[in-house]
Amino acid sequence: MRFSKWPAILAAVMLVAACFYPWVVIGSKQIYIGGFHSNVSDYGKPGIVHLFLCTLCVVFLWVRKAWSLRAAFFISAINIAWAARNFFIISACQGGVCPQKQPALYIVAVSSILLTLLILFAEPRPGVSA
Repeated sequence: MRFSKWPAILAAVMLVAACFYPWVVIGSKQIYIGGFHSNVSDYGKPGIVHLFLCTLCVVFLWVRKAWSLRAAFFISAINIAWAARNFFIISACQGGVCPQKQPALYIVAVSSILLTLLILFAEPRPGVSA
């Protein structure tokens, strides 16, 4: 099966776009927590790390050499770990208050996994060896 870099780049764009939307909502306190914005300072801005890692992946995918695809795969694996961290920490119940998970949180998790899988199918340029 032969794929280009474009589906993986689309998954990276989808991941970064999901960082602009709210990930969880705590309705009783009117708190919205997302990748780049939060009403409380406890969580910071986890979308910045996703943005940085996805940018590195896209740059390495653009080069499309064997070493760059391996580096993009490694970076996307770190991106999965960061997405899992965000999923479990930000959506956890604290003090008896459980936040409502929003679709963007699931999109971040799925698109980071999808990014890694699509990097596996990206091929280096013809004539490029390991």
